[in-house]
Amino acid sequence: MTQHSPKSPQFFLTSPSPCPYLDGQHERKVFTHLVGEKAAEMNDLLTQGGFRRSQNIAYRPACETCRACVSVRILADEFEASRNLRRINGINSDLIGRESRAEPTSEQYSLFRRYLDARHSKGGMAEMTVLDYAMMVEDTHVPTRLIEYRRRGPDSFVTGAGEGELVAVALSDRMGDGYSMVYSFFDPALTSRSLGTWMILDHIERARAEGLPHVYLGYWVEGSRKMEYKTRFQPQEHLTAAGWERY
Repeated sequence: MTQHSPKSPQFFLTSPSPCPYLDGQHERKVFTHLVGEKAAEMNDLLTQGGFRRSQNIAYRPACETCRACVSVRILADEFEASRNLRRINGINSDLIGRESRAEPTSEQYSLFRRYLDARHSKGGMAEMTVLDYAMMVEDTHVPTRLIEYRRRGPDSFVTGAGEGELVAVALSDRMGDGYSMVYSFFDPALTSRSLGTWMILDHIERARAEGLPHVYLGYWVEGSRKMEYKTRFQPQEHLTAAGWERY
């Protein structure tokens, strides 16, 4: 196996490939490996610089003719939910998330499979096997947490655990200045709950409770309908050439 020094990370550039967000565009990424004792520190620095993590890889767009991808982070301590977001919080008040180590289960994969088949059957992740899913969850050298969401039980406020069927899962990195949401999925049959939105709201509350200022949402692409939801969470900052600026 190739060894990479965490003190002097090596960066690589991918070949051009069709952009999944904007028709007619091609994407390239610059990436490096997150390994070793300094992986968590490096992940914090790179995320603050616009990178995202996937397994033990940190990457960011490096497209030649396009700068549409913009890193977004919510200012958790200043966040104020709109009327619609408060409604979503109310709908899901019967759910509770239990945070644990990043360990995959067959129940998670079953939900993940239903989610992909309903929402992303033609996407790049459509053929992921149970082993692929396990790698997505486990292959991390940084403080990564897995949050399982279930209906509240009678002792939820004592144990912090829900009961019943698993309805949603979030895989998130716990950084020095906030949470970075790596991937989330949910029961596609529960569309009225807006579970994707609600998990972001839950992460905002978790960040607040821990005194962390940010929730990182990855990239927002203006003109992409897939990304429109990210600008609903205000106030937020976008990473520009001049640094993080209030949007």
